[in-house]
Amino acid sequence: MRRVDGGDLWWKNAVFYCADIETFYDSDGDGTGDIRGMSDRVDYLSDLGVTCLWLMPFYPTRQRDDGYDITDFFGVDPRLGDLGDFVELVRTARAAGIRVIVDFVMNHTSDAHPWFKSARRSVDDPYRDYYVWSAVEPKSDPKDVVFPDQEDSIWELDPKTSQWYLHHFYKHQPDLNIANPKVQEEISKNLGFWLELGVNGFRIDAVPFLFARDSVPGEPGAFDPYEYLGTVRNFVTRRVGDAVLLGEVNVPYKDQKTFFGGADGDGLNMQFDFIGMQNLYLSLARGDARPLAKAMRQRPDLDITSQWANFVRNHDELTLDKLSESERQEVFAAFGPDPDMQLYGRGLRRRLPTMVGGDERRMRMVYSLAFSTPGSPVLFYGEEIGMGENLDIPGRLAVRSPMQWTGGVNGGFSSARARRLTRALPDGLFGPDRVNVAAQRRDHESFWWFVRDLIYTYRQQPQIGWSTVQVLRQPHRSVLAHVCREEESGWQMLALHNFGADAVMVPVELPDAPAGSMLVSLLDGLTEHPLDGSGRTELSLEPYGYRWLRLLRSGDDPII
Repeated sequence: MRRVDGGDLWWKNAVFYCADIETFYDSDGDGTGDIRGMSDRVDYLSDLGVTCLWLMPFYPTRQRDDGYDITDFFGVDPRLGDLGDFVELVRTARAAGIRVIVDFVMNHTSDAHPWFKSARRSVDDPYRDYYVWSAVEPKSDPKDVVFPDQEDSIWELDPKTSQWYLHHFYKHQPDLNIANPKVQEEISKNLGFWLELGVNGFRIDAVPFLFARDSVPGEPGAFDPYEYLGTVRNFVTRRVGDAVLLGEVNVPYKDQKTFFGGADGDGLNMQFDFIGMQNLYLSLARGDARPLAKAMRQRPDLDITSQWANFVRNHDELTLDKLSESERQEVFAAFGPDPDMQLYGRGLRRRLPTMVGGDERRMRMVYSLAFSTPGSPVLFYGEEIGMGENLDIPGRLAVRSPMQWTGGVNGGFSSARARRLTRALPDGLFGPDRVNVAAQRRDHESFWWFVRDLIYTYRQQPQIGWSTVQVLRQPHRSVLAHVCREEESGWQMLALHNFGADAVMVPVELPDAPAGSMLVSLLDGLTEHPLDGSGRTELSLEPYGYRWLRLLRSGDDPII
């Protein structure tokens, strides 16, 4: 199958921003964020430098999994607004130069969805095969259970028909039978609907679980899920040439290539780099860059239309499931020693600022790394001000507390009484009286301004998103030195990051740099560092320091 991309590859150097509408801004004072509130904050996102807004689920829901238990794929949760509000948001964002992508849950529905309510009436119901059923109870491997604190099996007995249905997530989220052509047709209708309303693509939730059918009795194996991903890609790009599919695919690197579509790259356009993220935290815990350096060397090169999504924190638990048990315990000990800070035995329910005790040196170093690694950066709302979590909120929702706009009532999120808020704000060192947008925008030395400057520097160097990476060998185990290289133009940028608490002098060698070349610092006033005839120099790094240095050859246009 061949892809039919007909637009520009904007996602190769986009800056993504993930927002949860119900916790972003409340425009009508009822305690719940809404779509109109999101529209009111588009100018803020534009000023920050965001070029693509990713919206978490906003569909009608029973609210048993923060919107991921969907009862109608074609609607809007009435608490948040209506379709007219949504179209206005998309148009407002587009006018500000911001594309919009939306969460698309292809794996499952709510058990209150009309399809499932019909399917469980009878084994002969027309919607029965929209889901995965078994007449006998299949064996369930504990490792297949996504939420082991609440579920002990991925199969649930339906008392009406005395058959078991598959649910990789909660029992109230039955898995769809993606192999069924009728289900595929329904998915296409839904994708087409939102594309018609102006979205530029989809973040596809839980992609590997779409195809995890090894335990289904009697499955013939005729359905090729990876070919189906290509079908979805073709469907969306025929309708919107520059639409993107960003997949949540937490699997080893060797398996991610398949989800991209192999050599042709006709599957997902983008995937999150979960392996890099997990090794970032291991390196941070150890003060040793080598785990991350190893992961970066192993990260596969991609087809030109494909891209990595680099992130520090997403909206779920900060999963560490691809680390070894001993490595995971190291990260727990460093950043979440209290059992209440951990989740499912595999992840953390904290944000980076609280993990490092508000140490902005480490925070800045980590985000510098995320933006200087080849790929496209993805921010989770509140990261730009160093928001913390609220551990009083259960489970994964601890990091989804309301956005902190001001130091005033309810952090400026809502004018409602505190008891009416959709979720409570944190207090203490990371409460809105100490961490908020308004105060930081007034202070040009603040973390908000650091992130904004980082975004604009990233956008001024679009080659980062198109480049390959080479990790340089270093005598200092605390230092990660990598080169971003865009082959066609010969553009190169050296990035240095110190995971240690001691200042170091970093030897650098770029043997392919022509005579007369220099490195120009992009983050601190365009200072110049000449290279000797062998392409060598030595550069200083402060504790938890970072530097971006572009290679400037003799005769190149100056950087301004």
